Amino acid sequence: MNPIFEFFFGQYSGYETTDIVLEIVAVFFGFLSVWFSKQNNVLVFPTGMISTIIFVYLLLKWELLGDMMINGYYFIMSVYGWDIWTRKVDEEHVTPISKTSFNEKKTSLAIFLGTLVFVFLVYNVFDKWTSWVAYIDTITTAIFFVGMWLMARRKLENWIFWIIGDVISVPLYFYKGFTFTSLQYLGFTVIAIFGYIAWKKSINNNLQTA
Repeated sequence: MNPIFEFFFGQYSGYETTDIVLEIVAVFFGFLSVWFSKQNNVLVFPTGMISTIIFVYLLLKWELLGDMMINGYYFIMSVYGWDIWTRKVDEEHVTPISKTSFNEKKTSLAIFLGTLVFVFLVYNVFDKWTSWVAYIDTITTAIFFVGMWLMARRKLENWIFWIIGDVISVPLYFYKGFTFTSLQYLGFTVIAIFGYIAWKKSINNNLQTA
């Protein structure tokens, strides 16, 4: 086997073919979801829900509780976000992109700290504090929980949390043995940077035409 191929994909040798295919499908819909988010398109939610359902199944099977909780939360917040993004603020307009308010920043901090405590308790119950990876998982879970909540509310700053979490997740998932998912987060990082730029431009354009 080619040594480069072995380095990147050798860990899949012991996986079931069905699981590998499911991971690739989940990654594909994950890319679609983030792309639609960058485009400020409500299709971010149905495509994201397909990806998260598959990942919840796989991560539960692979006993990666932190990652599974992230995807379960994504699914719940997708339902919430789908409602907000399509909710009419007047007869013609739906909820617009906006910056995070002071109260939303306080809520974001509460979500971050609350997630840390929640994951800590769950990992204690299931005795998952067996590696340094568990501590990184706890932090990324909290980061992504805040990012998803802000995205659901159509807040510009959601992209900052996605970028930070994605950058951490690229080497983390590769270390865990999920190359396709690692590559997904690499792509997410690039899209998130352009997403931030696009959403900020949209806010500035709205201010100029107001």
